[in-house]
Amino acid sequence: MRTTSTLAIAALATTLALAQDSSSKRGLCYVDTKDSSTDDAIWDGSDSDLTWYYNYESTPTSGIDGSKLQFVPMQWGAPSSATDMTFYNNVKSLIDGGANITYVLGFNEPDGCANGGSCVDAETAAQTWIREIEPLKKKYGVKLGAPAVTGSPNGFVWLQNFFTACAGKCSADFIPVHWYGDFQGLASHIGQVNGTYPNMTMWVTEYALAEGNLEDSQDFYNQSASYLDRLDYVTHYSYFGAFRSSVSNVGPNAAMLTQKGELTDIGAWYLGQEATGHKPKGGSHSGAGQVAKFAGWAAVVVGAMMMLA
Repeated sequence: MRTTSTLAIAALATTLALAQDSSSKRGLCYVDTKDSSTDDAIWDGSDSDLTWYYNYESTPTSGIDGSKLQFVPMQWGAPSSATDMTFYNNVKSLIDGGANITYVLGFNEPDGCANGGSCVDAETAAQTWIREIEPLKKKYGVKLGAPAVTGSPNGFVWLQNFFTACAGKCSADFIPVHWYGDFQGLASHIGQVNGTYPNMTMWVTEYALAEGNLEDSQDFYNQSASYLDRLDYVTHYSYFGAFRSSVSNVGPNAAMLTQKGELTDIGAWYLGQEATGHKPKGGSHSGAGQVAKFAGWAAVVVGAMMMLA
C-alpha cells in the first residue's frame, strides 16, 4: 500500500522534474534596472536555455548577446507624428545589417492608460501598424505579433476594434497574451483567446502570479510552464520576473533573482537548471518604477486583489 507520505514524495519528485525541464519556447522579457549591468550575463550565459528576448524597444540591448538570444523588436506605442517611420527604419537597419529579425511585436497594453500601458486608441494603432509594421512583412517576410492587450475584458474589445479599424490591412500572424493572476485564470484566458482567434498561434509575453507567497508562486510557475509547453498553438512564452526581488512590482516571490542577484528557484527552473534554494526578499522598491513601466496591468490586478481581500 502506498502511504500518504509516499504519495507526497512522489508528487514532489514529479514537480521538481517538471521544474527542471528546459524548453525552446522560453524567452527573456527584458527589463532594464539599476542592476542590469551586473545581472545581464545570467540570461545569455552558456547554462541558460533561453532562445529569444524582447526589451519593449525597436533596438537590441547592448548587454545581451544577440548571437545566443534572438532579438524581437517591439513597437511599444504610437509616435506623435502620423508620418513617423522610426520603428520601421530601425528594424530595416537591423535586417539590412545582417540581424536575424524573424518576428516583431506590436503595441504594449494599448488599452491601458495608466500603470505603464501605452494608451493608444485602436484607430491610431491601426494607422501606425499599416504604415510601419505591415511593410516589414511585405518586404522582409517578418512575422507580426498583434497588439499585446491586457488580460482584462476591455482587452478583447480593444483588439476587435483594432482589427475593425485595420479593414483587412493588418495581417498579424500571432497573438501575444499578458496575464497576472492564478493558473486557473491563465488557462481560462488562454483558452478564450484561442477560441476568439483560432487560426493564429499565440505568444505569452508577460505572465506571473502577482503578490503571491513563495509556495504559491512556485506552484504557479511549475503548472504554467508545463501547461504552456504542452500547448502546440503557444509557440513562445516569456515569464515576467527577470529582475531582483527588491525592485519587483509583482511581488518579491515572482522575481527570478534575489535581492543579491542570485537565481531563485523559479529563475533557475526557467533557465533549465536545478533549484538553488535561494529565497527572494523584498526591499525598498527604489527601482520598482522602472519595472512598473512595463508590467502595467500587473498593478491593476494587484489592486483588485487587495480590494477583494
